[in-house]
Amino acid sequence: MAGTTGSVAEEKRVAELSFFFPAHNEEANLEALADEALATLPSLAVKFEVIAVDDGSKDRTPAIADDLARRNPDLFRVVHHPTNLGYGAALRSGFHAARYDLIAFIDGDRQFKVIDVGRLTERIGQSDSPDVVVGYRLRRADPRIRRWYARVYRFSNRVFFGVRVRDIDCACKLFKRQALEPITVASSGAFFTAELLIKLRFEGSRIAEVGVPHYPRTAGSPTGAKPSVVFRAVRDFWSLRFSLWLGRAKGMRRGEAMLG
Repeated sequence: MAGTTGSVAEEKRVAELSFFFPAHNEEANLEALADEALATLPSLAVKFEVIAVDDGSKDRTPAIADDLARRNPDLFRVVHHPTNLGYGAALRSGFHAARYDLIAFIDGDRQFKVIDVGRLTERIGQSDSPDVVVGYRLRRADPRIRRWYARVYRFSNRVFFGVRVRDIDCACKLFKRQALEPITVASSGAFFTAELLIKLRFEGSRIAEVGVPHYPRTAGSPTGAKPSVVFRAVRDFWSLRFSLWLGRAKGMRRGEAMLG
C-alpha cells in the first residue's frame, strides 16, 4: 500500500469484506464514520457490507443508524440492542451479523480511519496467510490513565495466557471466518477481544500484527476507563484463567459461538 492514507491498489482488493463497528451514544460520530466507510471500502473490497451495532444508545444513534440503513439498503445494516449490554456483546453481535469470509471491525468513536483497514487486508493476503491480523497503535492518542491501564493489561495477558501481541485491546482487527468457527467467548465486556485472541492462539491460529495510526477522540465520551468497565474486565480475566487451569477443554468451550 502506497503511503499511509492512500487507497489500496485495485489488484490488492479482497473479494469480500464484512466491516462493522459498535456504537454506544455516538450520535456525533456515527454518520461521518458510516459515510467514510461507504466511500472507502470500495477501494478495499470487491464486495462489502457495513454493519453498525447500536448498543442500547440513549441519544440519536439508533435513529441516525436506521436512516443510514434506509438510504443505503444494499450496503448498510443495523443491529440494535434494546439496552446497553457492553462492549463485548456489541462485538459479538457484529460478528454474528457478518456474512462474508473476511470480518473487520473498528470502534465507533472515529479514533481509527477506515482506510487503514487496508493495512490489515493487505497483510492477510501475504504468502504466510495469517488467520488474524491485529492492529497496534503506532502512537496511542489516549489519556495517560488509559495508556497505563493498557500496559498493565498487556503484561498480564502475556504472563497468564502467553498472548504476545503488542496491543491486545486495539480496536482495529481483521479475521478469517474459518478461524472463528470453533471459537466461543464468554465475556460481554472489555475482555472480549483478549479472550478471543487467547482462544485463537490456543486453537493454533496464525496471528499477524500491523501498525495503524490512532487519532484523538473529537466527539462523544469514552467509557473504557470507567471503574465498572475495568472491574468487569478483571473479573472476566480471572474467570477464564481459572477455568483453563481447571481444564483447558472445558474452558475453551465456555461462552457463546462467535458466528451466527
